[in-house]
Amino acid sequence: MLENIFYSILLAFHNIALVGCAAAPFYNRRLVLERGQYGQKFYFELDKVVEDTLQKNAPYCMIFIAVLFLTGIGIPLNHYAFHGAFKQLHTVGLIAVILKLACVFGMVVIMGIIFLKINPRLKEIFSTFKLGEQPDVNVEKEFFTLRARRKALCDTCLNFAIGVLIFSAFISFGI
Repeated sequence: MLENIFYSILLAFHNIALVGCAAAPFYNRRLVLERGQYGQKFYFELDKVVEDTLQKNAPYCMIFIAVLFLTGIGIPLNHYAFHGAFKQLHTVGLIAVILKLACVFGMVVIMGIIFLKINPRLKEIFSTFKLGEQPDVNVEKEFFTLRARRKALCDTCLNFAIGVLIFSAFISFGI
């Protein structure tokens, strides 16, 4: 009974993190697509809202991936704690775990690139922009090039998140 309670709690947090891992890039992508309607011309107020939103979502992404990872470790450890052995998985389940971990690893790599390289540079560039002034053409071009790179990475991250959701469904295959 206690094992089931711990498992259910871990699974609930794991599923919430799974949804968060998919929702964050999905909604970020929607925001970027909406902004894209205005082209690659700088609009201070609009671009400030977009940048503030995307930059402030970064900690949520990191929290979701950390909870996903920790609960993903906790679930098999829960079984081990009560039975002294890890649960045997069907070959399909084992392959699903490996693919899920590959997707999670891909998401972590992408987050590292975005949060440690692209976002700080975008923040630095944006700090040079002034309300009512058009930025230098080269700076504006770099700004939108970095944004396009971030968008492409977020699209890939969304695909990885979808992979995590799909592969999760196959982990208990045959049990």
